[in-house]
Amino acid sequence: MADRSVDAIEPFYRLLLHPVTVRRAFKVALVIGTLLVAINQGDVIMAGTMPPIWKILLTYLVPYGVSSYSTAALLRDTQRAGK
Repeated sequence: MADRSVDAIEPFYRLLLHPVTVRRAFKVALVIGTLLVAINQGDVIMAGTMPPIWKILLTYLVPYGVSSYSTAALLRDTQRAGK
């Protein structure tokens, strides 16, 4: 999908996949997910064991989802205000 400005009102799922949304959500997930892994699993990692991979993946997926939703909602609201 090419990077483009949001011109017409798009379906919400397309806003979730918009390059602006994906880039922002990825950055947020990287920073917040890493912080949450350190807080929630740091003792396990420091003890020399690996926490279950599904816990780590979910720890990154949750902030990605929250950021994606909020960015897409902002883009949708911006579109509606411009029409």
